[in-house]
Amino acid sequence: MTAMTDARTAADARTAAVTGATGFLGSRLCDRLLAEGWAVRGLSRPTSDRDGLGGVEWHVGDLADDETLRSLVDGADVVFHLAGIGLWSAGPETVWAVNRDGTERVLAACRDGDVGRVVFTSTAGTRRPQGDGDFADETDVAEPIGAYQDSKAAAEELVDRYARANGDAVTVHPTSIFGPDDREFTAQLLAMGVEPTMPAHLPGGLSIVGVGDVVDGLLAAAEHGTSGEHYILGGENLTFEQAVDRIADAADGSPARIRVPATAIRAAGPVAELVDIVADRRVFPFDREMADLATQRLFYTSRKAHDELGYEYRPLEAHVPDAMEWYRADVR
Repeated sequence: MTAMTDARTAADARTAAVTGATGFLGSRLCDRLLAEGWAVRGLSRPTSDRDGLGGVEWHVGDLADDETLRSLVDGADVVFHLAGIGLWSAGPETVWAVNRDGTERVLAACRDGDVGRVVFTSTAGTRRPQGDGDFADETDVAEPIGAYQDSKAAAEELVDRYARANGDAVTVHPTSIFGPDDREFTAQLLAMGVEPTMPAHLPGGLSIVGVGDVVDGLLAAAEHGTSGEHYILGGENLTFEQAVDRIADAADGSPARIRVPATAIRAAGPVAELVDIVADRRVFPFDREMADLATQRLFYTSRKAHDELGYEYRPLEAHVPDAMEWYRADVR
C-alpha cells in the first residue's frame, strides 16, 4: 500500500468518540471500532487503566471537564456515550451527578461542536413488564427504583430533548450484560453456577445478553437507528435457576442449587436501609424497593431492535467459555 493510499484511507475513516472507553462494555466497543477501521477517541479518567487499548486517541479527563468533552466530540461522526456509575461504586449523589449531569455536559459539547449521531447507552431498568405482561418493550416506561434508574431516566429525557431540538440521537437499553472482565453481575452469576460454596440462587429472572451482542447492537443503532427512538438490546429471558443450571452444564460445574425465598430477599431491604442510616453512608447498594425488584422476572423483548436494526443475540452457552476462562484465571 502506498503512502498516498494510506493517507486517503486515514482521511476516509469515520471517527467515533467514546465515553466510558476503559470500561467493561466501552473497551470492547473500542476494540471493535478499531478493527473495523474507525478512528477512535476515548474519554479516560487520569487513574483509569488504558493498557490494552492501543490505537485509541485518549482524551484524559472526566464528565465534569467541559473542555475535554468538547475536544473529544468535535468532528466525531458518532458519539457513543457509555460512561456511567452504579450504586456498587458510589453513593446516590455521585450516581446522579455522573449519569444525569454528565449526560447533560456531553450533549452540550455536542451542540457546540460538529457532531453526527449520539448513541446513548441507558439501562433496561427504566422499562419493566406492566400489568399481566410477560415481557417489557420500549413503551413500558416504569417508575424508577433507586438512584441509578432515576438518574438514567433523567438522562434519557435529556437525550430525547436533544433529538427533538434537531439533534441526532438514539438511546439503547441493554439488559443484564454477561462477559469476561465483569466482576459484578458476570462473576456473581458464574459463582452461583460453579462454586460449591455458593449453593443458592435468587428467585425471579432476567434477560442475559452477551457483551459482544451489545456491541453489535450499538453499532447497528449508530448505522440504522431512527433519531429519537429507543431500542432494547436484550438476550435470553431466563429464571435464575435456569441460568445457573445452564452455566453449570456448560462449565461442567455443580448445578444443585437452593432457591433463596423471595421473602428472605425482601427482608434484606429494610436491614440494608437501617445499616446505611447508622453508618451515614451507602453500605449496601439496595433498599427495600430494589430488594423486591430482585425477586421479579424482569423479562424483555428485543423485537424492535431486531426489526429496525437487524439486531440478533446468541444463547447464554455461547458466552460461557470465554467468561469461564477469565473467571478461572482472574477471579477464583
